[in-house]
Amino acid sequence: MPVPPFVAELRSHVGHALLWLPGVTAVVLDDDDRLLLGRRADNGLWALVSGILEPGEEPAVGLRREIAEETGVDAEVLALTAVSSGHRVTYPNGDVSQYLDLTFLCRYVDGTAGVGDDESTDVAWFALDALPADMAPTSRERLERTLAYRADPTAGPYFER
Repeated sequence: MPVPPFVAELRSHVGHALLWLPGVTAVVLDDDDRLLLGRRADNGLWALVSGILEPGEEPAVGLRREIAEETGVDAEVLALTAVSSGHRVTYPNGDVSQYLDLTFLCRYVDGTAGVGDDESTDVAWFALDALPADMAPTSRERLERTLAYRADPTAGPYFER
């Protein structure tokens, strides 16, 4: 997974120090209520489509870009369903990052799901009652929060309280 140029530029100034970065996650469902997942190349776990926003990029626009790049699918962003802060991540090269994640409910529009870049080794649709056992815990949490939002949008998005 290549480091985005703006992150490489920041790293040239701060070294391995903690970077706080904005991230987006997609819960993409199709008309049959199947969930789009990718098997991550870095850890082998199935996960929701996610990525880092580019400087100045609107979250929904960045998320649609990430979905298309990673899976070949065009999706409509419907609603913000959760805002959360993840744990610090230390990468093998010593870089430390932490992400503010914005999770969105999305609807499949068009395209054939498939591996679109080197971030995934597989991409597939799963019935909600038949999710893979080896799904990333953070993806399970974000999916759960999104499904709760979908069941009752009047409650609003999930925020850590």
